[in-house]
Amino acid sequence: MTTDGRVARGDRTRAAVLHRAVALATEAGLDGLSLGQLAEALGVSKSGLFAHWRSKEELQLATIDYARQQWVERVVTPALAAPRGVRRLWALHQSRMDFYAADILPGGCFFANTQFEFNARPGPIRDRLAEGFTDWMALLERLAAEAVEQGELVPTADPRQLAYEIESLGMTAVMQVRLLSHTGYAYARRSVLARLRALCTDPSLLPEEP
Repeated sequence: MTTDGRVARGDRTRAAVLHRAVALATEAGLDGLSLGQLAEALGVSKSGLFAHWRSKEELQLATIDYARQQWVERVVTPALAAPRGVRRLWALHQSRMDFYAADILPGGCFFANTQFEFNARPGPIRDRLAEGFTDWMALLERLAAEAVEQGELVPTADPRQLAYEIESLGMTAVMQVRLLSHTGYAYARRSVLARLRALCTDPSLLPEEP
């Protein structure tokens, strides 16, 4: 029982550190993370954190994995509750915009920031980010392909092209909002909705306004 208690406390500490690390990385970047900084922010000992991560790179990789878990929980899982087809594809974009608009992360999007930070820096960090981005684009493409297969999008719709357009609008919105205003989310919602309605064989499946 004592051992189980220590394991549980260790898991809670690890989760708390990674939660804070994701938030900090949206402002200072992954390179700005340090065990000392996180220990001070959480009021724990730096030596205690070394039990979880032996190097800065290990911490960075764990932070990426935690951010992916957060993304799945807050963006992907809610969207998958929508009916399969064009409504699920639209729900995924809406869920993403809702996550951004809630300002859960102080610096906007963890992945937008870190992908720009490491896109020209080969190594394990870039590889892990590229893996996550590949999986995300594959999901967008798969949902678009399902909508075509179900006859809810016209047969000529290109799932890969559509995934690219949706991702581009989502990325542009979160980057512009940090510099300008939250109207970027509204533009991204309207643009994706208009694109899907134009390709939809039954536009009544989608709302007229986002």
